[in-house]
Amino acid sequence: MKLMKKIGWLGLIVMLAFTTITGGLGTLSVAANTPFDLDAESALLVEVETGKIVFSKNADVALPPASMSKMMTEYLVLEAIHNGDFDWDTVVTTSPFAHFIASLDGTSRVWLAQGEQRTVEELYTAMAVYSGNDATVALAEQVAGSEQLFVQLMNEKARELGMTNSHFVNSTGLPNSMLGQHIHTGTESDENLMSARDTAILARALVREYPEVLEFSSIPEIEAGYFDIEMINFNWMLEGHRTGTPLGLTYQGLDGLKTGYTDLAGNCFTGTAERDGVRLISVIMKSETQQSRFVETQKLLDYGFNNFELNEVVQAGEIIEGYETIPVAKGKQKELPVAIEQALTTYMYEGEEELYTLEVVMDPELVDEEGRLIAPIEQGTAVGEVRVVYTGNTEYSFIQQDQTSESLELIAQEDIEKAGWLRLFMRSILEFFSNVWVSIVEGIQGWFS
Repeated sequence: MKLMKKIGWLGLIVMLAFTTITGGLGTLSVAANTPFDLDAESALLVEVETGKIVFSKNADVALPPASMSKMMTEYLVLEAIHNGDFDWDTVVTTSPFAHFIASLDGTSRVWLAQGEQRTVEELYTAMAVYSGNDATVALAEQVAGSEQLFVQLMNEKARELGMTNSHFVNSTGLPNSMLGQHIHTGTESDENLMSARDTAILARALVREYPEVLEFSSIPEIEAGYFDIEMINFNWMLEGHRTGTPLGLTYQGLDGLKTGYTDLAGNCFTGTAERDGVRLISVIMKSETQQSRFVETQKLLDYGFNNFELNEVVQAGEIIEGYETIPVAKGKQKELPVAIEQALTTYMYEGEEELYTLEVVMDPELVDEEGRLIAPIEQGTAVGEVRVVYTGNTEYSFIQQDQTSESLELIAQEDIEKAGWLRLFMRSILEFFSNVWVSIVEGIQGWFS
């Protein structure tokens, strides 16, 4: 590695340039956020591990997501299961409201009868595979007692996840205008709203925290018998899908996540696929047709998988060359060994390896004006962080707007106790006479120069 050092008031910064892994492209200017246009009002492509966005179009415009809203319901149900509030075998009794939702013509439903009893797993399957609105309402009521209270949870979770351009009025994504006297949040003209960025934030949280959701969303179809109707997944990109296969829309590695459609929302799709250990999430909002939302998703996923790679730039436990130790002030030892305890990766355009550096920044609360760590320091303390810095011309961003780079904590590898006053006093005397001696020697050398 090539080593570059620079010192700032925040502490010590080291820049480490990587050697070329594959040559050929050199310095490359790629507009990663606008490589092509799409048949969609809004769109986004993000790599899941790093949260790096490599394509965006109107990503912060709030639009109706239709049934993609159900990803929040999926998240909150899984959260409740993990919290022990109920389990997959818990029996849910269909309420009058859930039965009303089952009666709405032109919607996806599994025809739940009032008083009908189904397990959480059955209802979740109907929601994730067939976008069953009645099943979704039944699950929302199971979590919160009523859909109105559940919607409050949806909006609270959105804020918690950092979804700044979202607002929910129901659990399903149906237009409020269809709910008649059952409207409980908002007005008759309201629908749920999410931006493409917020949709991707939600999808990323869902697959990272509760990957079991993919076991449901990846099911192409379920024969009649599970419910009284055949449930064919609206996601035509699933491998083996009866509609997508003859149309050439199925996509290797794609296992979710959620489609959506209303007159106002148009055709929407949040897709996710994994290849060679890399998982991407794509969002298409307000596309023209059922088929076009999948065609545009293919473009996005192909762009990500064919042009970018996830590279490990620092291994777990690696010690940064040139900064094996950090100077310590007022400690029994004068230096502290530090290391990164996890691997640090970045998602980069192929051939741009030389355009990435590492920046190591010490915690300004833990260092003095000279950049030395102040004792005492306990082993395992995060004394700074290591950031991946891109020096090329491409404009990248991250799914969370306050994130500027991938980073990991720099960890103290041993305890450093604070030195006693006598040790510090003797050390200052030695340093004084050492400096005096250096001055004398330099002066003598000056006589003969």
